[in-house]
Amino acid sequence: MIISSYDAGALSAALGIGMSGIDGLGVGAAWGRVGPGGATTPDRHDETEVFVIVSGHGDVLVDGVRHPVTAGTVAGFEPFETHVLENTGDDDLVFATLYWRDAPRAALAAGRTGQRHDQRPQFVFSTPPTPNGDLHLGHLCGPYLGADAYVRFQRMNGREAWHLTGSDDFQSYVQAAARSEGGTPAETAARNSAEIAATLKLLDAEPDQFTATNADPGYRADLRAFFSRLVASGGITAREAPALFDTASGRYLYEVDVSGGCPGCSGATSGNICEECGEPNSCVDLADPVTADGSTPRTGTATRYMLPLHRHREDIEAHHQRGRVPARLRDLADRVLARAPHDIALTHPSTWGVEPAEPATQGQVIWVWPEMAYGFLHGIQALGRRLGRPWQASAPQDDWRIVHFFGYDNSFYHSVLYPVLYRLAHPGWNADIDYHVNEFYLLDGGKFSTSRRHAVWGKDVLDARSVDAVRYFLARTRPEGRRTNFTWEQFGSAVQDDLIGTWQQWLHHVGDRLEREFSGTTPDAGLWRPEHSAFLARLETRRRALTEALDRDGFSLNRAAEELHGLVTDAARFSRTETTSGSERRRGEARTTMALELAAARLLARCAAPVMPRFAGRLSGALGDQPPTTWPEFVELLPPGTKADLAGQVFFTPIGADAP
Repeated sequence: MIISSYDAGALSAALGIGMSGIDGLGVGAAWGRVGPGGATTPDRHDETEVFVIVSGHGDVLVDGVRHPVTAGTVAGFEPFETHVLENTGDDDLVFATLYWRDAPRAALAAGRTGQRHDQRPQFVFSTPPTPNGDLHLGHLCGPYLGADAYVRFQRMNGREAWHLTGSDDFQSYVQAAARSEGGTPAETAARNSAEIAATLKLLDAEPDQFTATNADPGYRADLRAFFSRLVASGGITAREAPALFDTASGRYLYEVDVSGGCPGCSGATSGNICEECGEPNSCVDLADPVTADGSTPRTGTATRYMLPLHRHREDIEAHHQRGRVPARLRDLADRVLARAPHDIALTHPSTWGVEPAEPATQGQVIWVWPEMAYGFLHGIQALGRRLGRPWQASAPQDDWRIVHFFGYDNSFYHSVLYPVLYRLAHPGWNADIDYHVNEFYLLDGGKFSTSRRHAVWGKDVLDARSVDAVRYFLARTRPEGRRTNFTWEQFGSAVQDDLIGTWQQWLHHVGDRLEREFSGTTPDAGLWRPEHSAFLARLETRRRALTEALDRDGFSLNRAAEELHGLVTDAARFSRTETTSGSERRRGEARTTMALELAAARLLARCAAPVMPRFAGRLSGALGDQPPTTWPEFVELLPPGTKADLAGQVFFTPIGADAP
């Protein structure tokens, strides 16, 4: 017999609270105490765990959903469920925890991680582009295609998900573009914002909410209110600090106005952020800084609102325990926080942007990057008004799941700066955010660049005939975890070899045989040979792999495109090896072969829908099937007697290697 009693004197720090072990039970066990107003750090592991509440009361948050607990409550957690225990009372919350490894249970949970009982509304953001130009393929392959495919898959699985973006009108790069064009920043932003929205439409990636910040009538006032909350928190203060100025004009310099050597990686960088290593700079710490005209700036001082980022290490680390945060983002946070003390200027002297309400910043604007932290909440509020939902930017909720798609050069802002700003402005909000980051997409070995016009513009290649081919190629080659390169030759070859030479050729072959042998009508399966059941199992393996590639935790368009192509190559191989001569003696086997090939085509249509929606719809129609609105839970044969017309369909057309 083993008896263990709670002993406050035996507690030591663990998981952000006091804990002590219980030995000899055969499973992991411990006592825990959460003080009034306290909480455990977010925990997520492969063990099954049970909390037994002994005294006190509070809330347990499981994957962001809040449940009240009190003395006598038993709460069980499946493997990989993120859980936090909060004390909402005035006395200690005391609990016992038991935890153990169950390999089959963990494996089952891992297979349904993104599909568990999480039915919270999902707000999926692609980073608002800078309207200093239109969108090119480097933009489209990353945040915009990613967010669109993610939302389509979530909706096919019955979950509420919306794609939100807009135009980041108050960027300093917009002001620089306006100067070079001889117009005003407002004119430049409005013109390019409209072009951006039109290009997203051509990509079949129209967002559910598109916010043009300079044109939104309530945006400025609400942004000022958010900034005032930051000031009222005491977490940011107006103080004098070193800054760079143009020697001739005395103009304050930041971002696009200045460049030099990055203090983090020593590579060449513009002001405030390094695209190579992702680390921020304060401009005055650049090595050998130069202005846009090549002159050497002078160092002076400016009074701006400053955030001492190094004081928020615990908040950042706790936030990174809560959602999907790739290792490279966590490493970036570690590098930045190791540079303590590290202050971030949240306002800058400028004539373009939104001025705070605070008099200490007269002549300054809220820097567009911290502004964006509010902009995401504003987008949710604007979407809610249209949908009749009670979502307020001033009162974000724990049951919101936010999903961000962005390029690595924006990583610091999204995954380090914004969690701190949210904690200051809304201290009671446990922001649950997933991050999906892409690296740079190169064009003939060099970075896509709007300002340098080194780009393939979306409008140059997208139309109703090409959009699915573009989406397929970008999904196959987008830079996930590594930089990748676009060439017209590779794009044309992928369309010709994959989509026309493999996909379309196989579908035509199936259609020809269906017409010739079964008068265009889907047969019922007949005699099943071992090869038939093995192919059905292979299709099911592809279905599961595609589910994992498109779901929340394992999302990868590279893998999804590879699996779609693998599904077709499997089917084409099966067709080559199992097509019989058509003799009456083999009629039963031929029926099964045809039924399985049509089942493979049906699976292709449904699983391609998030990545290639037009192709998926046309293929479903050619199969005499319903539009692919739900994700398949298993491989299904087409109903016998269904009329299908595959032989004459042109799903893809060639793309020349000398395309514009």
